[in-house]
Parts: sequence; structure tokens; C-alpha cells
Amino acid sequence: MTAPRVTAQAPHDCLARNDWICGEYLSTRREILWDAVLQHLQLTLISVALGLLLAVPLAVAARRWRWAAGPVLGVTTILYTVPSLAMFSLLLPLYGLSASLVIAGLVLYSLTLLVRNILAGLRAVPEETRQAARGMGYGPVRLLLTVELPLALPAAMAGLRIATVSAVSLVTIGAIVGFGGLGNLIYSGMNTYFKAQVLTASVLCVVIAVVADLALLGVQRVLTPWMGRSRRSAA
Repeated sequence: MTAPRVTAQAPHDCLARNDWICGEYLSTRREILWDAVLQHLQLTLISVALGLLLAVPLAVAARRWRWAAGPVLGVTTILYTVPSLAMFSLLLPLYGLSASLVIAGLVLYSLTLLVRNILAGLRAVPEETRQAARGMGYGPVRLLLTVELPLALPAAMAGLRIATVSAVSLVTIGAIVGFGGLGNLIYSGMNTYFKAQVLTASVLCVVIAVVADLALLGVQRVLTPWMGRSRRSAA
């Protein structure tokens, strides 16, 4: 009498099968995913905000004093060409293994995109508009705040959108120092070949980038309503 043949059956749990798409992973790792998303958003928002605070005066200086445009654009372009791992290594003696290290690197990367676009917007303001404002008694500060920067908003917002999406992507590199938001999950998932974790964290990164870009596009349309009117009139 022969022994009955035992056939191996695939486990019913998608985690046990190590599937790429697994609802069980979402339900059991909800808090881990939420914490990673919050850290990702925090690192992105702080770095882009600090980059914007630095980029505006740099662009204004480059617009006001032509001799400053070359050095400002040159330095920011050089910073953008430094590989991310090398950038973090260069900043490591200053910030150590901390979130500040990741933020500082992202701020430096964002300067190229922000400064160039803000400067392009300022340069696009018609000189006749500046002269008319000066004729109405506008001083340099009032001219900048109420005339030049508002008219430069379309170009500036385009740069802000690109810088934000770029920051969302680059935050993941912070996983090498333990502060990478969703990048931490991607990195650990790749080391253990945890498919669901890698795919879920990657998809969430894409979702954050798309939502951030659409949100900034909405803000741009609210702040520059004349752009929509000009497009409709042109059509």
C-alpha cells in the first residue's frame, strides 16, 4: 500500500506568500506607514520652505546687481550637480546623523530650481511697469513686494512645483542616515526582499508628489487669476 501523496498548497496569507500587492500589509502596518508619511512630508515641507526663504533674496540680489547674477547662478548650479550621497557626506561633519543633515542637503538642491525661476520671473517684468510704479511714488521695497514679485509669481510657482516634487523624491535618499520617511521602508524592504513594503512605500511617494504638485498648481491659479483670463482670451 503506497502512502498518500501530499501536495504543497500556497499559503492563504499574502504576507506569507510575499505578494507585491497585499491588503494585509496595509492593515497590519498602518501606524508604521503613517509615521513614515508624516516624516516624509515634514522633511519635504521644511526643506522647500527654507529653500524658498533663501532663494527669494538671492534672486532679488541677482536681479538688482547684475554682477551678482553670475556667481549666484554658478554656485547654485554647482550644488545641484553634486551627487546626493556625496552631498550628505560633505554635510555630515556639520550636522551628524540627523534630520538636519537631510534638510540641509535638500535645501541646497532646491536653490538651483527656485533661484533660476524666481530670477526669470523678475527679469520678465516689463521695465515700463517698473517706471510707472516709480512715477507713482513706489519705493524699492514697495515696488518689489506689490509689483515685481506678484508679476514673477507664475515663473516662481513653476520652480516651486519642480523643487517640491524633486524634494519628495530626494527625501528617500535620507534612508542612508535613518531619516528618509518612506525611503526607510523602501530601503529596509529591498534588503529583506519584502515586496509589499517596497511597492506600497514607492506608490505612496508617487502619490505625495502628485498631490503636492496639484495642490501647488491650485495655489498658483488662485494667486494668478489673470493668467487664466489671458489664456481664455488667447483661445
